[in-house]
Amino acid sequence: MVDRGNFGSKLGMVLATAGSAVGLGNVWRFPYMTGQNGGAAFIVVYLVCILLLGVPGMVAEFIVGRHSQANAARAYAGFTGNRAWGLVGILGILTSAIILGFYAVVAGWCMQYLGASLVGHLKGDSAFVLDYFQRFSTDPVRPAVLGVAFILITHFIIVRGVRNGIERVSKLLMPLLFILLLIIVVASCSLPGAAKGVEFLLKPDFSKLNSRVFLEALGQAFFSLSLGTACLCTYASYFSRHTNLLQSACQIASVDFLIAVLSGLMIFPAAFSVGVLPDSGPSLIFITLPSVFQQAFAFMPVLGYVISIMFYALLVFAALTSTISMHEIGTAFFCEELKLRRSRAAWILTIACSVLAVMCSLSVGDADIQVLGRSLMDFCDYLTAQVMLPVGALLTSILIGWCAPRKLVRDEFTNYETSAAKAFYPLYLFCIRYVVPVCILLILLHQFHVI
Repeated sequence: MVDRGNFGSKLGMVLATAGSAVGLGNVWRFPYMTGQNGGAAFIVVYLVCILLLGVPGMVAEFIVGRHSQANAARAYAGFTGNRAWGLVGILGILTSAIILGFYAVVAGWCMQYLGASLVGHLKGDSAFVLDYFQRFSTDPVRPAVLGVAFILITHFIIVRGVRNGIERVSKLLMPLLFILLLIIVVASCSLPGAAKGVEFLLKPDFSKLNSRVFLEALGQAFFSLSLGTACLCTYASYFSRHTNLLQSACQIASVDFLIAVLSGLMIFPAAFSVGVLPDSGPSLIFITLPSVFQQAFAFMPVLGYVISIMFYALLVFAALTSTISMHEIGTAFFCEELKLRRSRAAWILTIACSVLAVMCSLSVGDADIQVLGRSLMDFCDYLTAQVMLPVGALLTSILIGWCAPRKLVRDEFTNYETSAAKAFYPLYLFCIRYVVPVCILLILLHQFHVI
């Protein structure tokens, strides 16, 4: 029998699971999505979407994982006794492995920029920074090496187990991430003209709301909380039987939302102080922000230098908390299904994802590695974000809302009627049966430009 391990404390469990959700999506995607969709009004809608979609969806995966105390494939198969549902777990495992492959490439870019900031290579105007990024990202060797290095760092954390690896590192990284974020927020909000950025982020203009903003907020809530990756299910398999699932989901969603808003307070005031609106999409952290930090802190170059280092250290920490969770999903599967030692199981995923990371990195450069007219990296991003994640989350909501024995779902949700959460069970059941599937269908239709 494989020794699965479990989280040693409630704090460790919350920080580790929140770390799986907190990543580049909070520090990078959320600010530019906010910039593109009306600022504070988008944040209000985003918060509503977390309550409607995020928390019920998280609890659904928690119920499957905590009840089964097994890897995602076995958890879904065993939840109703129907092996066909195990395919949902396998879909989540495959999804997380693909994401880890290309996500590690972007994490490697963050490592490169952290090193470049330390040695002062990012000094120059926006044209210089653009040229720097293009030369680096298309290099056939360095980005690939850094991507594999990031996976190896993740690997050596994973092999130490749940308590000594995942939980211990999460207890270190999450507070560090939060402290770095607060320091940069204070520095950014102290800049001349920063008040306009704060106002844009915190003073809603509801005249800017439309159906597109709502759908974009739904999508951001969905991806930010890692729904559909089997991560929440896997981590929940390490939960104590006494864990209040609804309370834990609310705590994790609150941490995720707080980090996202603080990321906006870190970026918007600095950007507004130099007359730049951070709505530039994927280029934000590698092209726009380096020159923004230089201009904003031109009155004190040393401070600008320190802020730049702290910012990219923050990105590296955020990426690592996410890659740890993605690696753990596949490691748990191979460990339990193949009856392997944890270290050997981890190596299977590490080698597979490293190969994918190298291929994705090369596809961004001169190598012509394309799938359906997209670079391999773009295709992996498209396939997971627009197809695999929503389908996995949709099937999970159908399983919990319509197919699983009602008593089983209620028992897990209420900790066998011992939890105060039992008062919310009727509302939860309504959300998971009707609200969550409709929200996910809307996201799918929006992504494929049907609506």
